[in-house]
Amino acid sequence: MKRRDFLQSVTAASVLYSGKEPAFSNIGNFLAEQFPVRRDSTAGASHVRDFFYRPENAWTADVQPFYKDGKFWLFFSPAWRDASNCPKGEPLYWPGSWYLISTEDFVHFTEHGQVLPRGNRNQQDFGCFAGSVIEAEGLYHIYFAGNNRYFPKEGKPRDGIMHAASHDLLHWVKIPDDTFYAAPGIYDINDWRDPFVFWNEEAREYWMLVVARLKAGPARRRGCTALCTSRDLKKWDVREPFWAPGLYFDHECPDLFRMGDLWYLVFSEFSEQHRTHYRMSRSLKGPWLAPENDSFDGRAYYAAKTASDGHRRFAFGWNPSRYDKIDYLRSNRDSGFSPCKPYPSNIELGPSGWDWGGNLVVHEIIQETDGTLSVKVPDSVDRAFSQDVAFQFQNGTGPVEISTEGIHLDAPGGFACSPSGAMPLRCKIETTVVFEKNTRGCGLMLRVSDDLDSAYYIRLEPLRNRLVFDTWPRPGDLPFDVGMERPITLLPHTSIDLKVFVDDTVCVIYADNRVALNTRLYDLKHGRWGVFVNEGSVKFHNSRISTL
Repeated sequence: MKRRDFLQSVTAASVLYSGKEPAFSNIGNFLAEQFPVRRDSTAGASHVRDFFYRPENAWTADVQPFYKDGKFWLFFSPAWRDASNCPKGEPLYWPGSWYLISTEDFVHFTEHGQVLPRGNRNQQDFGCFAGSVIEAEGLYHIYFAGNNRYFPKEGKPRDGIMHAASHDLLHWVKIPDDTFYAAPGIYDINDWRDPFVFWNEEAREYWMLVVARLKAGPARRRGCTALCTSRDLKKWDVREPFWAPGLYFDHECPDLFRMGDLWYLVFSEFSEQHRTHYRMSRSLKGPWLAPENDSFDGRAYYAAKTASDGHRRFAFGWNPSRYDKIDYLRSNRDSGFSPCKPYPSNIELGPSGWDWGGNLVVHEIIQETDGTLSVKVPDSVDRAFSQDVAFQFQNGTGPVEISTEGIHLDAPGGFACSPSGAMPLRCKIETTVVFEKNTRGCGLMLRVSDDLDSAYYIRLEPLRNRLVFDTWPRPGDLPFDVGMERPITLLPHTSIDLKVFVDDTVCVIYADNRVALNTRLYDLKHGRWGVFVNEGSVKFHNSRISTL
């Protein structure tokens, strides 16, 4: 396969050996001699793990995906929150060392343990922040952000871009001499992280995208994606911004790939919304334009980066937990709200109490005919839930018609619902929805109480063309949980397929195999599932519930 074809079909971040003498041959020999083959463990061998992966006694954050030899190698930062179970030397509530898992199907995982240990209090990499993994010059390379929050008080930059190399993806040697920093004339020296490296075939050099902040401009709009270039992966030239739209405080975890004639720039907005977005362009020079729907998911899906197996591309993000393990936590220091419990001083708490770190959720990325991107559940995840659970719809409230063809709820001026059987803690629920004109809302109910007074609602709102996750009861004047909505085109008499994956508190919703919405289920622990309509008429077909 030609180098250009490989780059375009696998990943813009993966490069092939160029044929010249490897610049890192001494490092490769050292690695091969010093590190024997290691024994790995299968996740879940000693404990019942979550279906949506997280390590035992910790949470998954900031995944750096890499594909090689039929496997996705997922480097990540565990979020440790329990001091009694935190490994010695690792920080609580903060990135420390990198760990590694691998998977072929996003269902079964092999844990390889710690692969990139953090440094000590006096070293730049006191915290190993996000980065990227590439193959080049005969070796594998990690570029990551070394973060030492104590350094600014000592007159040193907080962040530096650092380099490590490996011959097998498992054993890594850091190369401190390759560390470099932001250009102080252009960028804030304390905001310089999350490097993404790829080979630019046109320029015949390596490019690196870096999270950065400009020195001038409104403080909350200085976020930019910086550009660095290199001929040898060791010495990097810092250039003017690759993209500086003046929109956000920061653009975290940048990622770049090409599909067909279009380039896609992916980033996670560290501002008011905290979600993963993308931009499109026909050239690396821009302009980088936003489609009508520019995100893969809602508020509860963050820091997604992508990788391809040569045929399909996937987004690897995490569904964040909530610190107080309750729904609708309204705690925001900036807005004067007080959290329900004292928060550790280094937790960056969102307005709904979302944590840094959670459970790994993988979406498959689909390129639509107009070039925009949508997402669907990976086939392997969908197939994993193969054991059907028997159920029977029942009359609930309002006009309900149950037949062999499905359920018809006809309540043009009110509410109607039909509950079914009990929900397992881990299950997949699916149904096909067809609604009549002027229907205001319809969809699935989760964990419904016996008196039908409390439930989670997955609601299609045709008049607003959106998918909403709602809860009843809920606090005061909130219409639904902040950030729990997704745009979707909804037409009467047109089928919409809903698939919902529940794993204890994790809930992942797919609508029509092109729209995704992650959320959490805390307050309602158990209950039944069912269907409903608000002020309209709707039919549900092909309803099914299944487990692993």
